[in-house]
Amino acid sequence: MEIKEAKFQIGDVVRHRLYPFRGVIFDVDPVFANTEEWWLSIPEHVRPRKDQPFYHLLAENAEATYIAYVSEQNLLPDDSGAPITHPQVQEMFSGLEMGRYVVRRETHN
Repeated sequence: MEIKEAKFQIGDVVRHRLYPFRGVIFDVDPVFANTEEWWLSIPEHVRPRKDQPFYHLLAENAEATYIAYVSEQNLLPDDSGAPITHPQVQEMFSGLEMGRYVVRRETHN
């Protein structure tokens, strides 16, 4: 199986192609790395291929914030410039610069 290079990077703000949510990427799997049960729970007509990058998002919609796991084929760049309000953004990122979140560097004394 050929491994594709990820189109998006940690800190990128993205939105889902089909569903009304957006988020910031905090981790990337080069190929599907969730459970078979999770994959089979997706309706077959929209079920993504496993041989593509999958992204972990601090996600939000109009009602809630949550963690999402989304295939590359279902993500688009979010150019709205609006900040992500997920409460964990402040834990993982130090701020927003030029449309991307900057990963927080741990300081050790």
